[in-house]
Amino acid sequence: CGGGEPMATQCVFDTSVGSFTVELYYKHAPKSCQNFSELVRSGYYDNTVFHRVIKDFMVQGGDPTGTGRGGESIYGGKFEDELTRELKHTGAGVLAMANAGPNTNGSQFYISLAPTPWLDGKHSIFGRVSAGMKTIQRMGSVPTDQSDRPLTEVKVHRAYIAGSNMLTQ
Repeated sequence: CGGGEPMATQCVFDTSVGSFTVELYYKHAPKSCQNFSELVRSGYYDNTVFHRVIKDFMVQGGDPTGTGRGGESIYGGKFEDELTRELKHTGAGVLAMANAGPNTNGSQFYISLAPTPWLDGKHSIFGRVSAGMKTIQRMGSVPTDQSDRPLTEVKVHRAYIAGSNMLTQ
């Protein structure tokens, strides 16, 4: 997200169910944070949906196709995991890369709705929700179909770097 103390980097998501802010952990996952913040800055996540919601587990987004099968990183294709024993899925609000197995990170991410210790060591944790947890809880309680897809679209209207000019397009 550029400049200053990287640990202070915050990204804001304005969604159809409210806003939330995430704080990025550059020290532990620099490539994941760089990828996410650049995708935010470029508008990549604007008008995307949270395509997968599992109550009391997690909400997943970041796929421009909205299918759960799309999305690319800023590095071109997929990039490697950044796993650390220091960061664990200890509760709600953990921000991590969604993947399709080891070293398959692209643009998709998830936010936990509860402790998910079975995911430790399998997904790169790169941040946490620092504001707007009520929005995440609302997202996590929307009705879904048998494929965990929300029956009513949960849309990201706009994502941006906190402190950046929010009026620019």
